Amino acid sequence: MSWIVNGYNNYIAMGYSLHMNVPEGDIAVLRSYLRQRENLIQNSSTHIQRMQKALTQMNLQLHKVISDITVLTGLNIIRAIISGERNPQTLAELADKRIKSTPEQISKAGSGNYREEMVFILHQELSLYESYQQQILALDKQIEKCLSKFKSETTEPAPESKKTKRRRSNGPSFDLHSHLYRITGVDFTTIDGLDVLTVQTIISEVGLDPSKFKTVKHFCSWLGLCPGCRITGGKVKSSQTRKVFNRAANAFRLAAQAVSRSQTALGAFYRRIKARSGAPKAITATAHKIACREGRRTARLFYTLWTTKESYEDKGADYYEQRYQERVIKSLKKRAKSLGLEVVEAKESSLSFWRVIQLAVALTQDLTRS
Repeated sequence: MSWIVNGYNNYIAMGYSLHMNVPEGDIAVLRSYLRQRENLIQNSSTHIQRMQKALTQMNLQLHKVISDITVLTGLNIIRAIISGERNPQTLAELADKRIKSTPEQISKAGSGNYREEMVFILHQELSLYESYQQQILALDKQIEKCLSKFKSETTEPAPESKKTKRRRSNGPSFDLHSHLYRITGVDFTTIDGLDVLTVQTIISEVGLDPSKFKTVKHFCSWLGLCPGCRITGGKVKSSQTRKVFNRAANAFRLAAQAVSRSQTALGAFYRRIKARSGAPKAITATAHKIACREGRRTARLFYTLWTTKESYEDKGADYYEQRYQERVIKSLKKRAKSLGLEVVEAKESSLSFWRVIQLAVALTQDLTRS
């Protein structure tokens, strides 16, 4: 048993305490509120699915003309159906003027067999959904009251977000962005992929004190986003990331998925890793980059902003691709020099950059074998 005790002591000495991030005070209260909010949203989504099922069983294909039945148009039509309206043209007139579907398409989707038992089920599911929405609004008031108790790190107003102001269906009912900026002193939403709800989840899990993590490596290890190092007999058996259930890590992974198609440096990084290793590893690698990467060569992301209170500015996908090409060319020149060769840039070539790189790598591999 001595080897277990020694291993545990080494684990503690390295800073990986089993209780290193136990929430205290208002952070613990905030985390409880947010986890309850997550449960309410999950339960309300169940009733949305049941409303959609009831509509489908009545052959009402509203989901084909309305992207979300819980917004203004969908709720107006559902309430009219429950009230006894059966005329498709009248139901189509209830649509908001901003909806993309035409009145004819909505009228056609609203033609069905209004079975009495399905209308009754639709009524019950709508009532339950609205009840959960009322509970979420009440919980938002408690969350706002809890956030107002936190100590202010800055008295300056929150900078205006450059991102598209599109309210999420489950977004907060108060100005969450201002509260987060006030208590952290940093606008984390400038990082691509992070919105106010994601940042709120991360803060509630990691707290407001970055000194709980000695270094960025400790932070990455706690999140479970860094490569593993399982060594047996001096040989690395596996380098897969640890299997941990961490809400903050899940939030960073969602942020990674959000930037997958964006024309940003993070988006370009995600697509490069995905082409080489697949989507799952690309998500983890991008989440690791968003959460933990620092230094002059990479974007100063969450951990660096958290510790230094600096700002973040994305330089775009073109800048990232250019820097990556420079690193690849530098590596090829170094490898060619070790083989007694020299890489010369072609003045005019019909081959693309990536094709040239592939040919150069294949050539150096052949020379190494010979």
